[in-house]
Amino acid sequence: MKRLFFFLLLLSPSMCLLAQNTFEVKGFCISAPPSDQVGPFIDFLENELAPNGINTLVLRVDYNYAYESRPELRGENPLSKIQVKQIVNKCKTLNINIIPQVNLLGHQSWHSEHTKLLQVYPEFDETPHIALPENYVWPNDDGLYCKSYCPLHPKVHEVVFDLMDEILDVFEADAFHAGMDEVFYLADDNCPRCKGMDPAALFAGELIKINNHLSQRGARLWIWGDRLIDGAQTGIGMWEASMNNTARAIDMIPKSVVICDWHYEKAFPTAAYFAIKGFDVITCPWRKPEVAVDQVKMMHDFKMNSTPEMAAHYLGMMQTYWSSTTKFIEEQKASTGNEANAVTCFKAMVNTMKTIESSNGKLE
Repeated sequence: MKRLFFFLLLLSPSMCLLAQNTFEVKGFCISAPPSDQVGPFIDFLENELAPNGINTLVLRVDYNYAYESRPELRGENPLSKIQVKQIVNKCKTLNINIIPQVNLLGHQSWHSEHTKLLQVYPEFDETPHIALPENYVWPNDDGLYCKSYCPLHPKVHEVVFDLMDEILDVFEADAFHAGMDEVFYLADDNCPRCKGMDPAALFAGELIKINNHLSQRGARLWIWGDRLIDGAQTGIGMWEASMNNTARAIDMIPKSVVICDWHYEKAFPTAAYFAIKGFDVITCPWRKPEVAVDQVKMMHDFKMNSTPEMAAHYLGMMQTYWSSTTKFIEEQKASTGNEANAVTCFKAMVNTMKTIESSNGKLE
């Protein structure tokens, strides 16, 4: 009995430490503010994210920066270098790691408008024969959700690598989020370069090019994970998984890539799939608090019931939000705490993590 007591006494500190380290990443993903909203955004960092324990900020920059290397790709009302440095310095004082994002490959249009890349360089379009409609609807005859650039166009990487380099420099970042989600147009039959090619090999090839460029900079690649999940085999479908034959790319890409595994309607256990494949993974909710709670508990269970080799791959959680910081703050003010939206989802995610950590990893 004494031996058992001393064994438990020795074991309990390590169990407590594991519980406290369950969520290495406590993340929040949101669009970068326009230049006239930097002050409120910094207040949001200080008054909302930091007090809730957020230590990682994926900031969707895209073309909302006054690029010097490619000034033709500046969006309207872009952030200046001085404003970015204000955000960076505030995040340093709050111990929040910034990971800037520029959507690569997919998401090169939205509804009836091209992003800056295809506006300025229409020759990069994977499907130039598909016109953007004046009034967008889904579903549509063209299967149009968002445009992609052609990963085999000989000039495209000169441009996107310039953007990546400048963003990494100004944000002083050691990681970069390339998006790469919801890529529906790839290996199109009308593309003179991609026609007849394996979509998985094309996707993997583009990821490898991006990853190799980042590796030369000492930066790590993050992506969304949906294109690496077989939507038919899992039954997850075409949005949170792939139905266009890209899933096999998971066996072709470097294990150093961080997978942001987003599921919004149900807590699918795909984080375990990515970990088994050797990838670090972060689980990402959006607007359903009950899903976020299930996902936090699932990540905790995976980590606590895994070998050390597997447990190390479960990095934590990241709330996603697909509108502006201003909109999120407005939703906060209007929230009653009972509705299902991104605000209540965020609260549910952080509170569940806090409960687990404060109880030394014991779930009720």
